[in-house]
Amino acid sequence: MKLSNSFSGALRTFAYFMASGTQNTLAGINYLSLYGTEPSAIEQVFAIYANVIELDHTGEVLNAKYAEKRATDYLRAYCDPRFVVEPPFEDWEVALHWPPPLKDRA
Repeated sequence: MKLSNSFSGALRTFAYFMASGTQNTLAGINYLSLYGTEPSAIEQVFAIYANVIELDHTGEVLNAKYAEKRATDYLRAYCDPRFVVEPPFEDWEVALHWPPPLKDRA
């Protein structure tokens, strides 16, 4: 089974705005400096995005903007200790799941 075009488009768009420094939910936050220097912060952002995003039974994304907000709220709080994430993250949102094996299955 492949991921849906809807999910692929949502992920691609989120990654573009994160990498270009134009993510609107992070306006005023200089987060681009974290790339290459604090990769675990960026890893956590994408983990939260992947954990929060929901798809319907056909693979259509149901909550892309909410997933973006939850993910970028983490980064905003990381960069600005005065920012309070509301509601606080639940354990399942910030879970880091195991990576795939080093070799693809044939």
